[in-house]
Order: sequence, then C-alpha cells, then structure tokens
Amino acid sequence: MDTKENWLKRFSNIIESLTKKDFALLPKSKDLEKTFLQLLKEAPPEIPTDLQTQLRLLSQSLDALSMDEKKLRLLKIKDLLLQKNFNEPLKLDGPEDIPSLETYRKNRKILSQGIETLKGIGPKLAQKLAKRDLHTIEDLLFFLPRTYEDRRKITPIGNLVEGVKAVVFGEILKSGINYYSRRKTYEILITDGTGFLTLKWFHFQDKVMRGLFPVGKKIYAIGEVNRFLRNLEMSHPETISEEDTEKIAAELGHIVPIYPTLERIPEKTLRKILQRVVKEYVEYVDNLIPTKFLQRVKLLPLKKALIALHLPQNSEKIEILLDGNNLYHRSLSFEEFFFLELGLALKKSKIALEKGIAFNVESRLAKDFLEKLPFELTSAQKKVIEEIKRDMARDIPMNRLIQGDVGCGKTVVAFVAGLIAIENGYQVALMAPTEILAEQHYRSFRSYAQLMGVESALLTGGLAPSRKREICNGLATGFYKFVIGTHALFQEGVEFKRLGLVIIDEQHRFGVLQRASLREKAKGLNPDTLVMTATPIPRTLALTVYGDLDVSIIDEMPKGRKPVITKLFLEYNRRLAYEEVRKELQKGHQAYVILPLIEESEALDLKAVLTHGKELQEDIFPEFKVGILHGKMSSQEKDMVMQAFKRREIDVLVSTTVVEVGVDVPNATVIVIEHAERFGLSQLHQLRGRVGRSDKQSYCFLIAYKISFQSEAYKRLQVLCKTNDGFKIAEADMHLRGPGDIFGTQQSGFIEFKRADPVRDIDLLLLAKEAAFELIKEDPTLERYPALREELFRRWEERLKLSEIA
Repeated sequence: MDTKENWLKRFSNIIESLTKKDFALLPKSKDLEKTFLQLLKEAPPEIPTDLQTQLRLLSQSLDALSMDEKKLRLLKIKDLLLQKNFNEPLKLDGPEDIPSLETYRKNRKILSQGIETLKGIGPKLAQKLAKRDLHTIEDLLFFLPRTYEDRRKITPIGNLVEGVKAVVFGEILKSGINYYSRRKTYEILITDGTGFLTLKWFHFQDKVMRGLFPVGKKIYAIGEVNRFLRNLEMSHPETISEEDTEKIAAELGHIVPIYPTLERIPEKTLRKILQRVVKEYVEYVDNLIPTKFLQRVKLLPLKKALIALHLPQNSEKIEILLDGNNLYHRSLSFEEFFFLELGLALKKSKIALEKGIAFNVESRLAKDFLEKLPFELTSAQKKVIEEIKRDMARDIPMNRLIQGDVGCGKTVVAFVAGLIAIENGYQVALMAPTEILAEQHYRSFRSYAQLMGVESALLTGGLAPSRKREICNGLATGFYKFVIGTHALFQEGVEFKRLGLVIIDEQHRFGVLQRASLREKAKGLNPDTLVMTATPIPRTLALTVYGDLDVSIIDEMPKGRKPVITKLFLEYNRRLAYEEVRKELQKGHQAYVILPLIEESEALDLKAVLTHGKELQEDIFPEFKVGILHGKMSSQEKDMVMQAFKRREIDVLVSTTVVEVGVDVPNATVIVIEHAERFGLSQLHQLRGRVGRSDKQSYCFLIAYKISFQSEAYKRLQVLCKTNDGFKIAEADMHLRGPGDIFGTQQSGFIEFKRADPVRDIDLLLLAKEAAFELIKEDPTLERYPALREELFRRWEERLKLSEIA
C-alpha cells in the first residue's frame, strides 16, 4: 500500500496534467471517474475519511458533465489535494463553546431590529430595501455581494483591454456634448500620458456635467472598457475626483464587493450601508455549530465567512472570491444544511421514541388478497412489502417512503399495508393531491376492497353536503375501514374512530404540515405513515424533501411491460406525429393529446385544449371521437369524460396536465405532448407514464415549437428520448433547472435555501447530514446545546412541525 505522500503525489500529478495549459488535455481524457474512484479505493488509512468523501463526490458523474463543469470540479479537487497538513484540525479563533442561551437571546434581539433603526436609513430607503425582503439587521448581514471588482491597482490607459473592468486616472482634455444623428451624449476625453480614453454618458444634465468635469481636472474612472470605432471608451463609469480623499479611501486600493441591484439605490450608497452594518453588527452573529464539526469539514464559523465576503482582505485572491463556491460561501451553505438536517434528525429520533402501534403483520386478509390477484408481484414489490411489515410489527410509528416509477405497482403494495392495519382493527386513510387522482385511487382500491369485503369511501371537496355527512359519520363510527380523499380528509368535522395507517400519495405536493395535520386526526394514537411518490427524486433532494423518512424503492416494472418509445417532433413536421397516432387509433387503441392551456391567450402564442380539440375532431381525426378534459370542469364532468374514455367511447382525449398522475387506461398506447418545451423533464416523464400500462407497445410524441438545437429545452427533451429511467431523468432535470424549479418552495413544504444548493453542494449536504445525525445521537434533545436548540426551533418549528417535540 502507498504511503500518504506517494498517494497524494500520484493523484496530484494526474490533476496537474489535466489542468495545465488551460486544460489542454481535458477534451481528450476519458474514464476520469473510474480512474479517480480507483485511486480512492487505494487510499492509505492516513488520508482522512472526510477528505476521501469529498473527493469521491467530486469524482462521481465527472465524465457526464459539460466541459466547464469538469474544469470547475477538477479545480476543486486540486484545491483539496493541495491543502497542506490536512490532518491538522482547522484553527478557529475564540472559545470552542457555543454561546449561552442568555448571550444568544441578547444577540438575537439586536440582530432582529428593523433596518429603520440604523443611521442613514429613512422610511423611503427602508421601503425600497423591504421589496427585497430586507427588513432586519440580520437580513442585511446575509445580503451577499453578487461579484467583486479588483480596484487594488490603477491601470495605465495604454494597457487597457477591451471587455475588462478597470480603474484609470487621467486629466480631462475635452468636456462637452456630442451629437449622433437623433441622440446626444456627454463625453469627456482623458489622458494619463500613455493613451486616451473617452468617458460617455447617455443620460445627463448639461450644467451638472460641465460643473463636475471641467477641462484640466484630474479624476479616477472605474468601468468596463469598450471600443467604439477605433477609440476605447467607458459608458456611465463611476468617477471620483482627485480631491475626494474620503471616497478614494473607500472605493479604491482594495477589492470592492458589488451587491445585487436594488430599486433606485446607488451602488455606492448600498455598499456604504452594508459595510457599516457588517463592521458594527457582525460580532453579534453566533456560531452555533459545535466546533468539532466545522474542524472536520474544514469550514468557517458564520461570523468569519460573512466578514470575508463583505470586507475582503487585500491579500485575498480575486479568483477565489469570484468563485461562488469558495470556502466562505460553502461555510454559509453548510450552516443552512446543518440546521435542516438537525431538524430532520430530531424529528426522526422523536418518532423513534414515540409509542406506536405494533401490528400483527401475519395477516390472513393480505395473504388471501395476494392469492386472488391475477398476476404475480415483482421481486421489488415483495421486498418493499417485507420492509413495510418489519416497520408495522414494531411499536414505533412507521414513517416510510415508497419511491417508484409510474406503473411499477405501488398501489398494490400500499393496499397490502392497509389490509394488515384493517385486520388489526384500525382504519386507513389515503390522501391524494387532486380529485382526479383521489377518484382514480378510489376505483382501484374499491375493486380491491370489495374483493376482500372491506367497506371503503371517497371524500373530496366536490361531494354533496349530505354525502359528506354520511361519510364523516361512517368514519367516526368505524363503519368505513378505508377512506380515500383529498385535503378534505384533514378538514374540521372529519373524525376517525381508530386511525392506524395514513397513506399519502405524491408527498411533495403536500408538504410536512399537511401530512402532520392528517396524523393529528388519530386522537392520541400514533398511526403509521406510508408515503408514495411516482416522482423519482435523486438522493440529493431526497435528503431534504424526505430526510425524516425511511426509503423503499420499487425499481422493477411488472412482467410484459415494454419501454415507451419517445420521439421528438419540431413544429414543421408535427403532422408526422399525428399520422403515427392515426396508426394506433386504427388498431383500436386510444390516445392522449396534452396542451399547456385551456383557452387560447393573446399574451401567449400557445395551442389550447378547447381550440385544438375542435381542430383534431374536425380536421385531423373526423372519423374518431375526440373528448376534452381540463381543470375548470366540475368533478362530475371530469368523471364522466374519464369514464367514457375508459369505456372506449372516446378515442382521443385532449387534456391539460390534470391527467399527469393517477389516470389508468391500459388501452391508451400513445400520448402527444404539444409545446413540450414548456414542461419540466419530471412532469413530461409523469405524463408519459399515462401510456405503457399494458403489454402493448406504447409511444410518446413530443412536439416542440421555436427551439434551437443548442437550447436548454432541446437538450432537456433529448434526455427524455434517450431513457425511460425516472431517476436518470430527475437527475438531469435537477441539473438543468435546479431543485427549486422542480418542486417549488410551496409544493416541497420546506425546500427554501437562501444560499445553499443541494445540486451544487451535494458533498456539503451529505457531510451536514452526517454531523447533524451524529449530534442528535449524542444528545437526543440537544440538552447540552440550549442556544442551538432554540435557533433550530426558530428556523424550522412550523416547517418541520417541531412543535410536536417536547
């Protein structure tokens, strides 16, 4: 086995060869991931585990990245390997202890003060800052620079480079208005003896400009250098007079942070305010993460990171600051991840301490049901059922997620769990995000329930009041054993006699609070919770969306199912897609056509359900029956259309995305998605899951408008054409659009990071999870860290329902 020094040298030599001469060898290099992972397998014991973890994460999927992403990853690996004495702990100034609760509360009071209390911020300025959610001193401290300008040196005008920001100093030779056809500009010409530079303004007041820039005056100018004809120029530069020593000291001679633009607030004014706030109030920012975890991951306390970002030292390398994933940004991201994972760890440990229902899982009902099924379960389904049974047999509340692609058979698995609960004398509630999905589940489960002699009911907002009262009475008396519904299930007036199992479909559409609200209907019992999702979620996001759940994956499709063939058509050849649809209809099969709008809009040049449905019926498929389905229809109307489609009375169903989940028509073998460029990958994959639900070959035709072969939309659609693997699609979607666009903060329940990014910072997320869960294992109630506990509750109490934790 290599010594530590030899191993580091081998790894470093490879990285050095790949990064030298501006990455000249990189385009020809292959199997980098395999090479690096093999090196990590050979790592000697002296190489710290956390360093190996970070290197492994940076090496994963390396070959699949774009060239720019590869370069960034290699630079990060190089930085890690160049760390000297990495076995030594990071030295952190100040005491290692987390502040006392008294100190923490005093500091919080100071940081929570409104910005109007600060000198120089009046009501009008406070109002402008509030539009960017800047309300308190703490908000300002965490309002970070978007970039930096290196103003440490003055560049001779003769050395200026086009397209580069620079600081110059020169004497004004000319000053006045110039006319260009219909518009005029104010221009001054300056020189420093090495060359000439024009400074130009398009918006100005003549008298003011002449007073500011008389001939002979010497000034500093800061801006981006451009070329107009043969002359170098700066447009609307920042200028400082030679006599203004205060401004020179503030704005020149060092690295200057540039903040996001705020409504009509000059950049210099904003910078002055923020620098004053940081200098006066950053000392009240507490480090609440135990030092040993920061040392382990070699990151900084919040206070140090904020100072480095707002008040960069002259010795700092500008390249490091411009990299949005530097040590300082990573320290802030780790802190955000740590608090989220700490909340999830606390919640999970709390569940483990709760007294749950210990079910007898040897269920005759479940066994009879499986024997009556006309098909055999897949190995994946059987494995997940065993995992669920192990959970249900324990007297700790089950909190399990079933993740599986569309059509993999999650419903059957959930019903088996339901039968176990029912045979033990408990009720089961299944909550779905839409009425269409709830009704679809009801039909599936009702057929199963009738087979087993179990009374079931459907409870949605669209039911008549008399029917609602009847169902509520049946639930309160225990007559209904299995209820399927929407948000109506956790509304006031719905009571259960003995709720033992809660099943939630498409959890990310609800969020933690709604899930908890349904569990609260159990009247003192701690029911088991089973969550299902057909939205494959990469591990990156699963750690944030489902961090408090145990995960089961059904990664096997029922026998006989064929992968859906997906093709992309551009606007000019869309008729070919409909010719392919006609062939399927002539075989007696059915089709979906999905559109983004219900009605045409003047603002959006998109096809709509109502007009396109009419066109399909009259011009394209006159010999077939075309039906229409959309979200503005009543529940009864939607149900009538879906039933007609299932009975094959409708051949082509034109719809919005209300059919995205839950609709099951095995005879439908083709789906056309108009304006496919308007949808996210995961949503397109969900829509594609409406076909391919039998042994017949099925097709998905994507029709895209006004996209180029180089566009992100085209790349996204190509991913869908190449694979049916939902997890690969979700990974690609996340890298292309980011996690926020996939789930949205409202849908996810709590994905709401200010600085952290679960895609970019996956290594930090994993390290934060490890640290947080380790801390809760050591101190399950955070008794030794009262300030940390209080801050955790302040941030996440409602989002994570931590109020349940005493």
